[in-house]
Amino acid sequence: MTEKNAPPYLRIAAELRRRIAEGELAPGDHVPSTRQIAKEWNVALATATKVLTTLSQEGLVRAQPRVGTVVADAPERAPHPARPPRAAAPAASDGELTRERVVRAAVDIADAEGLAALSMRGVAARLGVAAMSPYRYVNSKDDLVFLMADAVLAEARYPADAPSHWRPRLEAGARSLWALHRAHPWLAQVTPLTRPLALPHLIAYSEWMLGALDGHGLDPATMLNLNVLIYSYVQGTAVHLEREAQAAGATGMSEDQWMESQAAAFDALVASGAYPTFAKVTGSFDDGGYELRLDEVFELGLTSMLDGLTALIDG
Repeated sequence: MTEKNAPPYLRIAAELRRRIAEGELAPGDHVPSTRQIAKEWNVALATATKVLTTLSQEGLVRAQPRVGTVVADAPERAPHPARPPRAAAPAASDGELTRERVVRAAVDIADAEGLAALSMRGVAARLGVAAMSPYRYVNSKDDLVFLMADAVLAEARYPADAPSHWRPRLEAGARSLWALHRAHPWLAQVTPLTRPLALPHLIAYSEWMLGALDGHGLDPATMLNLNVLIYSYVQGTAVHLEREAQAAGATGMSEDQWMESQAAAFDALVASGAYPTFAKVTGSFDDGGYELRLDEVFELGLTSMLDGLTALIDG
């Protein structure tokens, strides 16, 4: 088969392979995402997924959660450029599929590319099966996303011996939920707070949190409100993890590059004299400036929230 007659995904893979071989894309550099491939070559997301899967099987690229697909380090790549590409793994038969495999493949895509890049065709391409095969295990993409959410919520880890005091128990639950969102930032995008999902492992989280609040004289509505308050705080902070990844993909700029592009505008606002407190605070930093660290923001907010609950629960 000539390159001209090759399937689109092989032609695109060949072009990206050339860029890597000639040094246009160095180890650690971002490889175009599935969305970028689909847009640049006018192909479906499933085709774009097959491109990255092919390059991954050859050891040329690797998925880095919440960063995307990057060029693999030299040890992971073929030892010699003349070596023929490794044949793709044979397509799995439908009989080898399980719901768990479908869900795990979907989680892997969302972790690497974001929830917007997820499609049933993309999942099928990642698994090497026919496009309609995943529908034998899940009814729709929406159902798949709910199963994904429950699967990652199952990763939550709580102390084997529940703390006897309400505060360390709530801290453990909140930090466990934050760790899940850190590992799977798309989780914050799954559902509005006002439309909770009947997921076993989401209820297990609430069971842990409500267990901390039980026995302190709080009425049921207040207990549920506090559970919702803490969950919404974690979700509301974590949503910026996914938004940053989306912004980086859409603009091609890292967070630092974006801030550099805005530096002149911020300097002009500070120099205007209209915002003296803002100018004083931001001007107190050294040349490195202020660096937003969401983990620190999360801990500060959690501590402040729990300090505020002390009077309500212990009072």
